[in-house]
Amino acid sequence: MRLRLIAVAAMFSSYMVLPAWAQNVVASAASPGNVLSVEVQIDPAGKLAYDVKRRGKEVIGLSRLGFNLANAPKLDDGFKLVDKRISDHDDTWEQPWGERQFVRNHYRELRVQVEQPNRARRALAVVFRIYDDGIGFRYEFPSQPQLQDVAITDELTEFVVAQPATAWWIPAGELPGLEELVQKAPLQEIGTANTPLTVRLEDGTHIAFHEAALVDYASMWIRKVQGQKLRAQLAPSSTGPAVVRHGAFNTPWRTLQIADNAAGLYMSDLILNLNEPNKLGDVSWVKPSKFVGVWWGMHLQQTTWNAGPKHGATTANTKRYIDFAAQNGFRGVLVEGWNQGWESDWGHGGADFSFTKAYPDFDLPALSKYAQQKGVRLIGHHETGGNIAAYEQQMDAAYQLYAKLGVDSVKSGYVHEAGTMQFPGPDGKIHYGNYDSQEGVRHFVKAVTEAARYKIAVDTHEPVKDTGLRRTYPNWISREGARGTEYNAWGNPVNPVDHEVNLVFTRMLSGPMDYTPGVLSLVGAEGKDFNSTQAKQLANFVVIYSPIVMAADIPENYAKYPAAFKFIRDVPTDWADTRVLNGAVGEYVTIARKDRRSADWYVGAVTDGQARTLQLPLTFLEQGKQYVAEIYRDGDAADYRNAHRFDLVIEKKTVSAKDTLQIKLAPGGGQAIRLVPKG
Repeated sequence: MRLRLIAVAAMFSSYMVLPAWAQNVVASAASPGNVLSVEVQIDPAGKLAYDVKRRGKEVIGLSRLGFNLANAPKLDDGFKLVDKRISDHDDTWEQPWGERQFVRNHYRELRVQVEQPNRARRALAVVFRIYDDGIGFRYEFPSQPQLQDVAITDELTEFVVAQPATAWWIPAGELPGLEELVQKAPLQEIGTANTPLTVRLEDGTHIAFHEAALVDYASMWIRKVQGQKLRAQLAPSSTGPAVVRHGAFNTPWRTLQIADNAAGLYMSDLILNLNEPNKLGDVSWVKPSKFVGVWWGMHLQQTTWNAGPKHGATTANTKRYIDFAAQNGFRGVLVEGWNQGWESDWGHGGADFSFTKAYPDFDLPALSKYAQQKGVRLIGHHETGGNIAAYEQQMDAAYQLYAKLGVDSVKSGYVHEAGTMQFPGPDGKIHYGNYDSQEGVRHFVKAVTEAARYKIAVDTHEPVKDTGLRRTYPNWISREGARGTEYNAWGNPVNPVDHEVNLVFTRMLSGPMDYTPGVLSLVGAEGKDFNSTQAKQLANFVVIYSPIVMAADIPENYAKYPAAFKFIRDVPTDWADTRVLNGAVGEYVTIARKDRRSADWYVGAVTDGQARTLQLPLTFLEQGKQYVAEIYRDGDAADYRNAHRFDLVIEKKTVSAKDTLQIKLAPGGGQAIRLVPKG
C-alpha cells in the first residue's frame, strides 16, 4: 500500500510541475475556430514575450516584445501584469471596391495591460487580434505624465519561426519603391527584408509577415538575428530616433497571415480588417476602371517625357489616345510628361517640376474638355522625383487645378535614389531621408487625404508599402510597390519568367498593384523580349489585381492583335468575389473572380518557366446554370523562349458548375477565361 501511495504521489507531482516557460504564462487566447492560439508570458526578470500555435503545434516560438527609447529607459523588462481581457468580434462590412464586395471580420481579442513598477509605473498594452487565418498585434501607449514623449530607437519585436523554413523576400533599405527582385532562400540565410515576407515551414504551413495600418510611424523591416529568429527593424530617420510621438498612440499592427498553403495566404483579409473603417464617407466618386496612356512609348524610347521633337505629351498625341480610349471602352487616359520640369535631373535628386504649368504644346483645359465630351477622363500625373518639399508646396494648387478641370484621379511618382528623398524641416531647410521613414509615411498619407478633399483618387508609384489603408482612405486606389512592366522595356535584367507567380504570394498579399499588364507585342526597347507568352499577358489582368488598370501597350499593337485585345476590352477591374483555386509560391497560380456588375466570372492562370497542366473545377459557378467559356490559351507550340510566344488559341465551350476544365500552360505561359451565363 505504501509503495502504491508513493507511486501516485510521484505521478501527481510530475503532473503539477510545469515546464519553466509555462510557469510564466500570464494570458492566452485562441481564434474563434480554435485554429490559432497565442500565449503571452512575463519571465522572472519582467521581460514580455509571446508565442503562436496552430492546431496545437508551435509555429512561432517564444518571441520578445518591447522597445529601446532615446529619451527614457527601455521598455523591455521589469513588467508586471496589471490586467488582461478577452473579447469577441464578428461583423461583415462592404468594400466600395475590391477583390470581394463583403468582408467578414471575425476575431478574438486579447488585451494585456502591463506596467513597470520600478520605473514610475510606466504603462503599456499589447493587443492581439486572433483570427483563424492569422494574427495581428500592436502596442498601445496611453497618455501618461511619466512618458508623454516617446522617442523609439529600436523596436524589439521578434518572430521566432519554430520550424525550418524557406523564405521569399526582397532586401530592405536598398532600391526605393520596393523594386527588388524576389529572392528564394532558406530562412536562416536571408538578410534584412522588407515585408510582406513569405515563408513555407517544413510541414507545409505558410506564413506571411507584414504590418497593417501604417500611420505616423516608421515602416517595419525584418532582419534575421540568428538562425530562424527574426526581429523588427524600423526604417531609420535621418534626423534622430526612428519614431517620435507625443501623448497616447498606437503602433501599426504586426501581422502574420497563416495558412495551409500559398492560396490560403492570398485569401486572407487580415490586413484590411486590421485597418480602421472608411473615414471619407461617400466615395462613389472613386471609379475603378481601365485606362490607356501616353507612357509605354517613352519606355520604348519612341517619345520623350521632356519637351522637344519627340515629346510624347502633345495635344495632338493625347487626342489620339482619347479617341482610342473612347472607341474601346476605356474610361481614362494617363498623360506623363505634360508638365514643365522634365529637363531637370529629376531621377537623381534634382527634380524641379511645376505641377500646374503645362508645356506649350499641351493644352490641359482643352484636352480635359475634349475627353469628357467623349466619355473619357484624363488621369493626372505628378512625378515628384522624391522632392517632397517642393511637391507639398504645390500640392494644394495642383489638386485644385485637376478638380476644376474634372480630372478625378492622379498617378504620383517618387523616383529617387535610396535615402535621398527631400523633406522640409521645421526651419524650412531641406534634409534628406528614407521614403519609408516616419516622415515619409506621413507624406504619403497627407498626399492621399489632401487629394480626398478634392475628390481625387491616388495611384502611387515608388510608394511606401501597402498596409491596408485603402479601407480607411478608399481614394488610395492603387500603387506600384514592385517591379512593373516597364522593367521589360529597359531592365537589366528584364522581369524573370517567375516574376508574376512570385508577386502574387509576396507583394500582392499587401494589396492592389498597378502592374501595367497587356503588352501584346512582347517586346521592350532595343528588341528586349518579354519572358511571357501572349496568353500570360491576358491572364495578368485577372491574376495581378488593381481596381485601376492600364492597358500598357501602344494603340498600334492593339490594332495588330484585335482578337487578343478583345479580352482586355472585356475584363473588368472591380470584383464581387475572388477565389484562389491553386498555387505555389514562385511556380503557378489560378485565380477566379466574379464581376461586381454582372454575373460573369473571369479566370487567370500563370506559370513560371515550366509547362504545367492544372485542373480547374468550375464549382464556383452558379449551380444549374450553363455558361459560355471564352478561352484564351497557349497554343500547343507556345513557349516564352522563342517566336512561338505569340501562339494563342481562342475558343469557346459551354460549361456548368459540374465541369472541370484542363488548363495547359506553356513555359512562361498563361490562360485567361471569361465565363458568361447563357440566355
